[in-house]
Amino acid sequence: MENVDKTNAITLTLNKVEFQLQEKHNFDWLKQLGSVFCVFDQQDSGNISFGIEKNDQKYFVKYAGAKPIDFSGNPKDAIDRLEQAVPVYQALKNPHLINLLDYFATDHGVAVIFKWFDGECLHAHWSYSGLEKYTNPRSPFYRFKQLDVEKRLNTIDAIFSFHAYVELQEYVAVDFYDGSILYDFNNDETKICDIDFYRKSPSINDLGENFWGSNRSKSPEEYELGSLIDSVTNVFNIGAIVFGLLGGELDRSFSKWEANENLYEVAKRAVDEERNKRYSTVKEFYEAWKFALNQ
Repeated sequence: MENVDKTNAITLTLNKVEFQLQEKHNFDWLKQLGSVFCVFDQQDSGNISFGIEKNDQKYFVKYAGAKPIDFSGNPKDAIDRLEQAVPVYQALKNPHLINLLDYFATDHGVAVIFKWFDGECLHAHWSYSGLEKYTNPRSPFYRFKQLDVEKRLNTIDAIFSFHAYVELQEYVAVDFYDGSILYDFNNDETKICDIDFYRKSPSINDLGENFWGSNRSKSPEEYELGSLIDSVTNVFNIGAIVFGLLGGELDRSFSKWEANENLYEVAKRAVDEERNKRYSTVKEFYEAWKFALNQ
């Protein structure tokens, strides 16, 4: 993503909540939805999101059409991507996925409304970037890593359960990383969010090394133009996430691992650089994981 010149950023205010854009934009349509209590304006996807409250109910509204401060692309492309994401959320509706309620076009964009989930994003880069994510005691990722292994294993089970369902629906996860995981620290509940780029399976890497995803969890084929993106790819993605939640993330040595050795061996196989050495499906990986969990 190109660097964006932020020197000419403008500040807007909705219900006393300030946020920044590259240029003015009309948000009058938001008023009918309720009062804004928070804004997520530092996304490079082209979306800007709002926490909305009305009649004691909270909603999460994702919008494309404006020019967020960190977005270097064309708003029209962001609108197209968000519109294309709606049927993905509908097809993959699941207890572990944030719940899509409605969507509609505005004069200058498209809005998608979700039921609010009181969780915190494990990759909250807008508040805790770089080293802060791993060292600041207030960082959601830092706090998650301090939880009992048992609680973290429950989160991993939710990730497995959802992606086994994704596979069953003949979809493939694209751009799944720790920023797609929400954790409610009060109720120890996990939800998956931001599945906008998930596709019908199998798919192809059509972007080369810039294929969607985080370098912390992308498989080798997600850097190669024309490579197959399928369940075997997702096995790697989930395995990499598991090492982030239970181990040393990119340092996949056993010395950094916090669970039993059987689970380590299962996760290690999942992130093999060679596709044919990984589990062939998410379901197979999940079953191996559950078996090792009970050893």
